[in-house]
Amino acid sequence: MTPGSNIPLPTARVTVDVAAPVRLDVSGLLLTADGKVRSDDDFIFYNQPAGPGVTYRSGGGTSPDAIVVDTAAVPPGIEKIVVTASPDAAGQTFQGIEPTATIRSGDDGGVLATFTPPRLGTETALVVVEIYLRNGAWKARAVGQGYADGLAGIATDFGVTVEEPAAPAAAQAPPTPAMTPAAPTAPAAAATAAPPMPQAPPPPAPGTGKINLDKGRVSLQKNQTVSLVKGGRPLLSQVKMGLGWEPAFRGKDIDLDASVIAYGPQRNHIDSCYFGKLSIVNGAIKHSGDNLTGEGGGDDEVIVVDLGRLPQEVSGLVFTVNSFSGQKFTEVAKAYCRLLDASSGEELVRFDLTGAEAQTGVLMAKLIRQYSGEWEMTAIGTFVKARTVRNMVKPGAESL
Repeated sequence: MTPGSNIPLPTARVTVDVAAPVRLDVSGLLLTADGKVRSDDDFIFYNQPAGPGVTYRSGGGTSPDAIVVDTAAVPPGIEKIVVTASPDAAGQTFQGIEPTATIRSGDDGGVLATFTPPRLGTETALVVVEIYLRNGAWKARAVGQGYADGLAGIATDFGVTVEEPAAPAAAQAPPTPAMTPAAPTAPAAAATAAPPMPQAPPPPAPGTGKINLDKGRVSLQKNQTVSLVKGGRPLLSQVKMGLGWEPAFRGKDIDLDASVIAYGPQRNHIDSCYFGKLSIVNGAIKHSGDNLTGEGGGDDEVIVVDLGRLPQEVSGLVFTVNSFSGQKFTEVAKAYCRLLDASSGEELVRFDLTGAEAQTGVLMAKLIRQYSGEWEMTAIGTFVKARTVRNMVKPGAESL
């Protein structure tokens, strides 16, 4: 299988094992339609090995760990089971390690499919495959989504409570014997068995932190990210990306072109939407048309994105502005992009580009689909030498 590909499951009971040259911890999470667990009980791992329709099976160090899914026993409301893996050694990445997931029939152990995620590096945890319900039928999809903050990053993304480590005891204090809980639960129970559950990553540095839309309109700084979530739910409706600019010198027309480039999970170029191609990916992305001057208030060009209709193969969008006529951004007084709710016209996120460079292209912002189903917008603000959208494809991929 390749990332994003899927197969129908011919049997109700399947086993997913994940093998690698090193010992891996394999886990499973039961998710509802909103991409979240119902409670920590839906996190199935070595210290909580059984849940409704899903069990963890240890390989004992000689065989790979596995997650067994009995789709007939999965409770109503659960639409997806994701299978994750992380190296057993603390802090170890997948660099040089090629894990392979094997999906087997629960009836006879026959191999249904295999998947090896490509191009792994600094990731310390992976969502490897998912077993999901679509139109009443169960399927399996290859994913390969990496996380740099370990299994804790995956767990918190899907709504599992990750315990913070206790504050260290004073140096003078004698050691306190560990207490065994009466009924271990995940992930707190991970403290009672080796290896320990990875802890949540530290808060992000100022200027690079992730925020959401709970408090209304967000003004982004360069490299800052906002999660398109409001009230705990993903914003999966139509959005508009408005891009605007003004001439730096009165009376001088500025002809810039706004575009959006769609990429797949491996940063592969899928398609580009611009003044010469006003609709892509079956109409899920549409362009308003070319503005030849930049004069007048409001957005100069608008790109409408129906997030809910984007195919699964589209995992990233990069919004760009470039100058086909060769004018430099030092001739532009100000440039901005803003994200609006297409139905209400409410401005959700704004990024005002400050400090222009004598270049013909700029990567303004990107929208990245998180595996939990949420979308995140990050302000980029990187200038490049590129007069056409075709020349923006490579630097756009590098920005993902």
